[in-house]
Amino acid sequence: MDIFITFLKFGCFTFGGGWSIVAQIQKEYVEKKKWITDEELLDFTSVGRSLPGLMIGNTSVLFGYHTAGIPGAVCALLGITLPPFGIMMLVTYLYNLLKDNPYVDKAMVGVRAAVVPIIFSALIKLFKPGLKDLFCYLMALCALVLCLFTQLNNVLIVLIGAAAGLIYMEGKSRNALS
Repeated sequence: MDIFITFLKFGCFTFGGGWSIVAQIQKEYVEKKKWITDEELLDFTSVGRSLPGLMIGNTSVLFGYHTAGIPGAVCALLGITLPPFGIMMLVTYLYNLLKDNPYVDKAMVGVRAAVVPIIFSALIKLFKPGLKDLFCYLMALCALVLCLFTQLNNVLIVLIGAAAGLIYMEGKSRNALS
């Protein structure tokens, strides 16, 4: 039940999309409750981002399953999706009233500005556990270059990273045996 209530709060009050919710998961379940580590959250986020569907829904399911099995996965998914679903139904219903409202427009400018540091703080906190050695830094740089300067699909970039990691670890283990 704790997972459902907490993810319901995330769904109600965390603006800025998946990454700002990851920052809230990090604060609540890594720092405060210590249910998972930064590395586990990074793994959930990486896998969640690589799968079809919304990254935060996938990440929530992975987190919930890891901490409480199938009931935890269901609670996390329902908690994270019900508030935005309800809010989107309301916004859709009121769209014509809201779309040209200057107060709503200015409020959204403020919300977007406030979300950027939240997302940036999650990036900083996940940076260290995600990049452990020179190989990781080089892979991150290669992935960034591929994202920015090619038309490769993100899933393909992740699969290339996974293959490179497997090849690297195989080489390391062979060198250790020699």
